[in-house]
Amino acid sequence: MSRISEVFSKGKAFIPFITAGDPDLATTEELVPAMAEAGADLIELGIPFSDPIAEGIVIQEADMRALASGTTTDKLFETVKRIRKKTDVPLAFMTYINPVFVYGSERFFKNAADCGIDALIVPDMPFEERAELLPYCRKYGIELISLIAPTSRERIRTIASGSEGFIYCVSSMGVTGVRSEINTDIGEMISFVKEAKDIPCAIGFGISTKEQAREMSKHADGVIVGSAIVKIAAKYGKDCVEPVCDYVREMKSAISG
Repeated sequence: MSRISEVFSKGKAFIPFITAGDPDLATTEELVPAMAEAGADLIELGIPFSDPIAEGIVIQEADMRALASGTTTDKLFETVKRIRKKTDVPLAFMTYINPVFVYGSERFFKNAADCGIDALIVPDMPFEERAELLPYCRKYGIELISLIAPTSRERIRTIASGSEGFIYCVSSMGVTGVRSEINTDIGEMISFVKEAKDIPCAIGFGISTKEQAREMSKHADGVIVGSAIVKIAAKYGKDCVEPVCDYVREMKSAISG
């Protein structure tokens, strides 16, 4: 069983996202093991990129801060190696297809595997084009996570049957960001997936409160939170570890109840 599958075998998973290098890589190195200790089951690390098209303003600004602090993909790989000495929490990189191609796909996957990355999420890569990366995923033992959106409808079964690890269910249309309400019929979206394949489903995009997390966890196997955590990092900067971990504990307890 892969580390990703193991996460979902233990109950509802809480999956926080942080932008790596925001405010700097030293804070990221401290934050990841602390979040794991606070109850994070799987952690998404966003590789900062100058054109993050799926992201709202909160994560766009975090990417800019991370790049300004000198974060590079190579430095991030080194940071993850050091993180791996402190925790074995499953880690997923979230990035875009362009940075992978520019870095060199073979080199990117080899380095990701060497530092202990479990999965890759590429929001701007259509499912139909995943063959561009799948051979490297297979070669280096990294799971390529598929996304489905409320508009995927007739494609959901196709995407689900060809997926691995877990399905990232996008709860709302548009870019990432905190939302006061989530109106998508999540239950229906997930039932389409489960009809096609028995694979865990985690919901992300827009979830920020304990109430939303609790509601979403009634339908899903995991809850993903990004912008709300990145906002805490923006507010507290290098002192964000404690407030972020307090938030992680709250959210984990909301979905475990």
